[in-house]
Amino acid sequence: MFKLAPLTAQMLAVVAAGAMGNALAAENPVELPTATVSASPDTVEAPAKGYQAKPASTSTRLNMTAKETPQGVTSVTREQLDDFHMDSIRDVLSNTPGVNVQKVETDRTYFTARGFDINTFQYDGVGMPLTYGLLVGDVDTAPYQQIDIVHGANGLMGGTGNPSATVNFVRKRPTYTPEASVTLSAGSWDKRRVDVDVSGPLTESGNVRGRVIYANENGNSYLDRYSREKNIFSGELAFDLSDSDVLTLGFEDQKTNANGASWGALPLVDANGKPIHYSSTHSNISQPWVYWDVHVQRAFAEWTHDFANNWQSKLTVTGVDHREDSQMFYMYSDATSPTGYTGLGSKYKGKYRELVGDGSLSGPFSLLGREHELTLGASAARSNGSERSLYGSALYYMPVSLEDALHGSIPRPTYDIANDSDTADFTDRQKSLYSAARWSLTDDLHLITGARMLSADSDGDNYGSPRDVRIHGKVTPYYGVVYDLTPEYSLYASYTEVFNPQYYLDSHAQVLDPLEGKSYEAGIKGLLLDKKLNVSAAVFHTKQDNVAEYAGYDASVGGSYYEGMSFESQGVELAAAGGGAPGLELSGGYTYVYITDADHDRARLYIPRHQLNSALTYRLPMAPKVKVGGNLSWQSKTTSDAAPEATQDAYALVGLMASYEIDKNWSTQLNLNNLTDEKYLQSLRYAQSNFGDPRNFTASVTWKY
Repeated sequence: MFKLAPLTAQMLAVVAAGAMGNALAAENPVELPTATVSASPDTVEAPAKGYQAKPASTSTRLNMTAKETPQGVTSVTREQLDDFHMDSIRDVLSNTPGVNVQKVETDRTYFTARGFDINTFQYDGVGMPLTYGLLVGDVDTAPYQQIDIVHGANGLMGGTGNPSATVNFVRKRPTYTPEASVTLSAGSWDKRRVDVDVSGPLTESGNVRGRVIYANENGNSYLDRYSREKNIFSGELAFDLSDSDVLTLGFEDQKTNANGASWGALPLVDANGKPIHYSSTHSNISQPWVYWDVHVQRAFAEWTHDFANNWQSKLTVTGVDHREDSQMFYMYSDATSPTGYTGLGSKYKGKYRELVGDGSLSGPFSLLGREHELTLGASAARSNGSERSLYGSALYYMPVSLEDALHGSIPRPTYDIANDSDTADFTDRQKSLYSAARWSLTDDLHLITGARMLSADSDGDNYGSPRDVRIHGKVTPYYGVVYDLTPEYSLYASYTEVFNPQYYLDSHAQVLDPLEGKSYEAGIKGLLLDKKLNVSAAVFHTKQDNVAEYAGYDASVGGSYYEGMSFESQGVELAAAGGGAPGLELSGGYTYVYITDADHDRARLYIPRHQLNSALTYRLPMAPKVKVGGNLSWQSKTTSDAAPEATQDAYALVGLMASYEIDKNWSTQLNLNNLTDEKYLQSLRYAQSNFGDPRNFTASVTWKY
């Protein structure tokens, strides 16, 4: 634990990026047929129409619009998710400007932005960093109304994390009016999906409301032997305890069962470092006995109280249970093997439990004749992880044939090796105090200041090595300034220090020092076409030290080990989102990023230097029930740092969509993806990769009430 001196006026001037909760004016009641109640905007706010949305208060902490936020912000609305059937967070981020998705395996994914991994995923502003910095399984988007991506260092949302981006899932909430929808979808490779969403009041006055969401998706794949089923359930209850108090309880269950999943992927170079050419995009090294099941349960309780002076308090408690069960096969090119390849079979189980609490107080205050905004808060989190791996002597770093692997002919091993060094049991803890403020220096000039004080500690065993981290009283500041040039345009700049505890081991089985650095950003934002279109242009520069980079494998230190590296990242981001003309909705942007190492040489070549993403839909004026659209993703050439002979030329993916509203309740839609049937690799991060999805389609029909 750490101890702070009493809060003073001087300390209030140093304020942090982060507060949950939307300041609410008590004079904004929601009228019902039989009663009048007040509630938090996060609970009853109508979903955004089109592709323009205000970031949720949990994303920007100070209830600011995108134009008022001194960082790049992308908000993906429910309408955009539905238009392009972005049912997975991997689909969402693949189409988000500035974000690169590294599908290193079928069921594990890295996300990068501005040259660094995105490891901060939050749910209504609450959450711990991803375990090991990558997503295992998937996150289905059915339970969410909007997804906000705050680009750059997450100074406005927390004190830890990479200067890449923060992804915030904004939950659907129970509604005061009855609503229901059912969508049935079918597509390539026997894909079948059903989505059900029912919401509304449970009492006559509407002071108790509920929402239930269910989705099921199953099907095969273009990859040989791979299939997957997803089951998603979400339920919420909202209680108006008084005119000023709202209690929301929620539970979410997401389960993914995958057969034929890949651990690692296709080797891209042989034992001599020469490229391997695969004739089919269906190629997969996974075996018929392989599976990877991931089950995540998430429960939360949220209590908001609105004070008479437009202040609001919010207390949120979230519990997460994440379980994995897998039986996997891995292979890699090996010059010492008589076949040129070495294989490994593993049976693995992992369990992770998190408990996160966050309390905040937010609202306006007057000083020197002007009104400002302030948020104060505290958070605490605890995460426990336990893992166990079993191996079989018949497939324990043994020579294997690439041909046998591609044909699924590798025998299933008998798991007779169970070493103590193949287990892990550890606990991570974090506690922090934060505050943030938006100061109105003049009518046109606003200063955002903040700081967070963090303590983190860990203990336990990590595959035979101690997992010891002790950090106390680390302060990370945040500064931002926004100047309104005109009612349409504003200039902004921001600065934050970067700090993130790390749990990777070096070659001596010692935990790496925390990641530290500095991040700068400046740009211009506009709100055009009668405030219907957001546009922005930004430049950024980030320097990081002690970035964990994979350095090799050594069983004596529990497997993979890492070394701390220094990198600099700089670039440009252009973005636009909203309504460009009557009936037209668009979202997209261009990113240029250049990454160098400590020797000023170009680094992380697996991240494209240039990237373009765009999506638009148009409702035909001569047939307003018809909507047509398309999306485009393009990236420049990439190279594997681990094997320079493995490259991916620049490529573009094109998608089309069309929908038709049969009547006020029924609609139908068709989506085509990878229209040109482009053959491309999904990731060059580790000189291994599967090919991306070939041309495919999804047809759906929706009923809404």
